[in-house]
Amino acid sequence: MIKYLDLKAINAPFVHAADEVLHSGWYLRGEATRRFEQHYAEYIGTRYCIGCGNGLDALTLILRAYKEMGVMKDGDEVIVPANTYIASILAVTENRLVPVLVEPDVNTLQIDDTRIEQAITPRTRAIMIVHLYGRCAYTPLIGDICRKYRLKLIEDNAQAHGCTYGHGTGNLGNAKPEKTGSLGDAAGHSFYPGKNLGAFGDAGAVTTDDDELAAMVRALGNYGSHQKYVHDYLGRNSRIDELQAAILDAKLPRLDSDNTRRKEIAAIYYNKVRNPLIRLSMSDRDCVWHIFPILCERRDELQQYLQQRGVETQIHYPIPPHKQLCYHEWNGLSLPITESIHQGELSIPCNQVITDDEAMYVAQLLNDFQ
Repeated sequence: MIKYLDLKAINAPFVHAADEVLHSGWYLRGEATRRFEQHYAEYIGTRYCIGCGNGLDALTLILRAYKEMGVMKDGDEVIVPANTYIASILAVTENRLVPVLVEPDVNTLQIDDTRIEQAITPRTRAIMIVHLYGRCAYTPLIGDICRKYRLKLIEDNAQAHGCTYGHGTGNLGNAKPEKTGSLGDAAGHSFYPGKNLGAFGDAGAVTTDDDELAAMVRALGNYGSHQKYVHDYLGRNSRIDELQAAILDAKLPRLDSDNTRRKEIAAIYYNKVRNPLIRLSMSDRDCVWHIFPILCERRDELQQYLQQRGVETQIHYPIPPHKQLCYHEWNGLSLPITESIHQGELSIPCNQVITDDEAMYVAQLLNDFQ
């Protein structure tokens, strides 16, 4: 059986980091957290990294911080991609803000930048881009729109650790490619175990260059407190623990090589899969392949076919956010591009522990599907 993701094999080299924390006697807000936050900020290319409980909390805290800072208020609008995991949107509604859903580009599966400007209203305060599947969603047009309308650019970088934008062209003013997570005003990161940089449990972080935002996010995630037992805000408990921080810090030096291996597996699929029943998205933007999505109108049949032949797959995601019961008021919306993606998407194995032979076998099965 070719597992979709073999976490046991991926995590085996890093168990020592957990042991060190367990024997240290210090489990929260210690040296491991400080070290990881410093190293991850340096890696992403931002001044600040603030660890938190998970990726949803990271996005929620960013938006809550902007409200505390007076940048946003109840009822303001945030443009988000319609094709995304629901956490991107939950963070908006949790803060009593209004998500405005924008359809994706059918070729890239990322938010269609040509549709964004028509969605802007006088109440729009931010655009949230989601680097879905590990692919960079940023485009120069999105940057231009944010500057034109003075909108905050928030990145959901939950699936794209190590992804870059620019390929050395310095599009955002730097001499080298910029990492996703450093392209906007702030970014939320998830370190859920299955991510390219995954913890042994839930964990997340916010990255930013904004001094005030960083301090606000840190306070809000620590019971609304800058100083112990002094609470300036109605905060919450959302802090990364020492165990997860130590594991992530041990994994971080191998992230780029792991992503390179994922790209090698993805290249096999792009070079070998030739079946008119199966569509692959465009590969021109940088991608670290957290997910390798294929589209097939007979998706469920294809999934069963692969399972019977020893290949595990997953579906990301079977029901789009606007069709979920929790957003019942949107259930009547027609977003045909998003809906077609969610009806046809199938994720095939693509990670650093997959072998070339296994990828070739998967590609051959895809070609043989009739």
